[in-house]
Amino acid sequence: MIVKAVTLFLIAIAVLAMFGKLRFPGQRRLSSAKCPRCGRFRIGKGPCPCEKGGRK
Repeated sequence: MIVKAVTLFLIAIAVLAMFGKLRFPGQRRLSSAKCPRCGRFRIGKGPCPCEKGGRK
């Protein structure tokens, strides 16, 4: 019984891993919302604070 439960669990984890590798719609837009210099998410259309030379 335990072997059956462990096997089903491992199969479920493998299926989730396969779905996790897929590219979902909107993935490109999320990656383009990050600053290429520091990696932080940019909010709005203005420049990132690292480009402005803000507080350090």
